Amino acid sequence: MIKVKQESIEVVLENGGERTLRCESGTPVQRLLEYADCDKAPFPCLGAEVNNDVVSLSYPLEVDSRVKLLTLVDSTGWRIYRSSISFLLAKAAHDVFPDAELSIQHSLDTGFYCSFELEGRQEITPEQQLRIEERMKELVQAGLPIVRKKIFYADALEHFEKRAQRDKANLLRFRNPPKVVVYQCGDFIDLAHGPLADNTSALDIFALSSYPPGFVLQFADRDRPGSVLPFEPQPQLFTVFQSLKKWGKLVGVRTAGDLNELIVRGEVGSFIKTEEAYQEKQVSRCADRIAEQSDRLRCVLIAGPSSSGKTTFAKRLCIQLEVNGIHTEVISVDNYFVEREQTPKDEQGNYDFEHIEALDLKLFHEHLRELDSGGEIQLPHFDFHSGRRVFKGDTVRLAPDRLLLIEGIHSLNPLLTASLDESRKFKIYISALTQMNLDLNNRISTTDNRLLRRMVRDHQFRGHSAQRTLEMWGSVRQGEKRWIFPYQDQAETVFSSALAYELAVLKPFAEPLLAEVKPFHPQYGDARRLQSLLQNFIPCSSVGVPLNSLLREFIGNSGFGYS
Repeated sequence: MIKVKQESIEVVLENGGERTLRCESGTPVQRLLEYADCDKAPFPCLGAEVNNDVVSLSYPLEVDSRVKLLTLVDSTGWRIYRSSISFLLAKAAHDVFPDAELSIQHSLDTGFYCSFELEGRQEITPEQQLRIEERMKELVQAGLPIVRKKIFYADALEHFEKRAQRDKANLLRFRNPPKVVVYQCGDFIDLAHGPLADNTSALDIFALSSYPPGFVLQFADRDRPGSVLPFEPQPQLFTVFQSLKKWGKLVGVRTAGDLNELIVRGEVGSFIKTEEAYQEKQVSRCADRIAEQSDRLRCVLIAGPSSSGKTTFAKRLCIQLEVNGIHTEVISVDNYFVEREQTPKDEQGNYDFEHIEALDLKLFHEHLRELDSGGEIQLPHFDFHSGRRVFKGDTVRLAPDRLLLIEGIHSLNPLLTASLDESRKFKIYISALTQMNLDLNNRISTTDNRLLRRMVRDHQFRGHSAQRTLEMWGSVRQGEKRWIFPYQDQAETVFSSALAYELAVLKPFAEPLLAEVKPFHPQYGDARRLQSLLQNFIPCSSVGVPLNSLLREFIGNSGFGYS
């Protein structure tokens, strides 16, 4: 029984039916496990939500609190699980190959692709991979504590500099807290970028799969979290990511610290120009591929998840196609939304804007057939504020020598363009495939990158608060998994819209919005996580961002018009 002193607090534990406890102020969350019967749960507790904030099990309860204990079946607990397994991998690689450079780089299938370099060799051998995996299993069996602690700033800096971990030291160089939060397991120390599990014994569900030149750290299956599914290669995405990583290494910006150095030295303006030129070159190459096949094509389909920059990409692609002598007409699928009250609803009764039936497929098919036969259509425009479709008198006719560009989240779904022969389509998948890490073994989530873009755009152009964007994001993500990601492998080319400098530019826009999300809002934990991410970046002015930049779609003042 928890001992109650005179200074006590009230804790409402949500697991297993709500119950109210009185406990001493300063009691760690860990002490509540016995009251939630966590020893009988199928998966170990990894952390908790305390008054909507996401914390580790060592977190001290100091005020009256509502507490929800988290396992990997919870979406927030899933993030803790993935971060903790990544920490376990970094610890194991450090133990077995202390002089190697391990980099946890990007998502691939159900895991993270990792690179490994030792003694100049940039490819992991099967024997090296096996030794790391065996060490991870040994650490799980040993049940070692993963301790969250605060250490003096100078001690943290000295630790990482002594071990030649420039990526981590660089993050600290541009911050000056008196104390630095780290996680320690044995002699391995890493910067804290969010809560981790408190013991290695909780991290027994993982696998390492060979994927030369590196390997993939695989996680549990979300639908059957007790198992790991066989790895499914994604060669197109992998090729793009590898190209981006090579580019990042070439320009010397692989981590947030590298970017911060450029900003401090006043050299970020030149870097922005270089990044934009590189991205424009990729757009040009895409246009060249289309031009080579233009004799057979009638339409180009551009799809991707929310806030991947489809609209601006389509506009820039049109310009590059014009350079190739190909004229285009563009249709945005977003203008074919049904009236608000006709929108399908999800299981919670909320509007499901990601559902393909949120589009007026009948009207879209009629327009597509009319255009294909050389007829003229009156183009609809959807007013997101009123939830109504309006017609402004804009018309479109597709001449025989013109290509139709269709952009929208469902563009690769066969249901959308079923009336057109497959041989006449060129399919493009676009997403913000972030190549930059916080440090070598702590990646930046592509999803978080897109979420920050959307938050800024929704506030600028749709009148939404950050809380509203965060509130809708879960539904957006579910829709992406159902309606977008299953079709990405059908694309003939993949385009990354991410810009290595963009989080530094988004920071001044996003931080005031995130500060409006308060601890009594259910979305507070997500807001805190994004605030923590942005703390790693020095803010960068948007003045130097070109008017045709894809980033302008989100921050405003674009040289392109958006209806």
